[in-house]
Amino acid sequence: MPTPQTILTRKTGAAAFLVFTVNDGGEAAVRDALAELPGLSTAVGSRAPESALTAIVGIGSQAWDRLFAGPRPKSLRPFTALAGSVHSAPATPGDLLLHVKADRMDLCFEVGQRWTERLGDAVTTVEEVHGFRYFDMRDLIGFVDGTENPVGQEAIDAITVGDEDPDFAGGSYVVTQRYVTDFESWNGLPVPEQENAIGRTKLENIEMDDDVKPANSHIALNVVTDDEGNEIDVVRDNMPYGDISGSGEKGTFYIAYSSAPDVSEEMLRRMFIGEPEGNYDRLLDFTTAVSGAQFFVPTRDFLEEQPPAPGPVPETAPEQPDARSDGSLGIGSLR
Repeated sequence: MPTPQTILTRKTGAAAFLVFTVNDGGEAAVRDALAELPGLSTAVGSRAPESALTAIVGIGSQAWDRLFAGPRPKSLRPFTALAGSVHSAPATPGDLLLHVKADRMDLCFEVGQRWTERLGDAVTTVEEVHGFRYFDMRDLIGFVDGTENPVGQEAIDAITVGDEDPDFAGGSYVVTQRYVTDFESWNGLPVPEQENAIGRTKLENIEMDDDVKPANSHIALNVVTDDEGNEIDVVRDNMPYGDISGSGEKGTFYIAYSSAPDVSEEMLRRMFIGEPEGNYDRLLDFTTAVSGAQFFVPTRDFLEEQPPAPGPVPETAPEQPDARSDGSLGIGSLR
């Protein structure tokens, strides 16, 4: 079994999220940098092994065929923009995702800086967010985030591609969004109304019973089930971010890993379009999605070994008639 990139860790105190586009002509440099990332992460992490450093890289749909020949992950596709009756989720450019997390921001900074230096002018950075742990795993809105994440083998199963796509078994899919929160409006809500928007108590972090939980609460709309009624999980690794001054943006960097993109897409459809349509996520009245991208996270073996690069497209000569040495076109004998 190929070795997956290390996605599942304990909750860390810091994270850096970088999204890049690959510039024309930068493909070879990107391939080299991808192969070097696992070793770079290991080397930096060895300086503080207690800090749980890991660096995860994902590759977007539009970049995949520019970087690799051969098959591609069967469910890899661009992020789908959503336009509900009130709120929208935009799709924004993204060819590469670097997600670095550790207990210390200096370790995240070191990996991110060294890897972006290695990439050089092969890429353009389109998003950079530094996340931090906020008290007891709370979002800046005051609620605990990621409570419903699966654990143990359930978490592994939730994020790991299996035999349904054997060429990419052990990989994962990941979706990212950056949300900007309107704290003036949110903080103006009484706590009971905030709890109704989330579907969970604020202080104790206890989920409301189904018979009292509002149908448009964040938790109610994020539950996706299969045909047999079993809940389908993703693993969220969200982080708060923000500028300290009142003029800067603050909010949540949303990131969710899964074994297929379908479940994340369905969650977002329910949030923005509504379930039923029009019954959208109440939390969106206070936070706005400003980015959205989707990636495939290949295994560590894939990064280090890699399939061949795509070759140049051969120039096809115009089709010629079957000229013969006697000057005829092979239409028939003149004899």
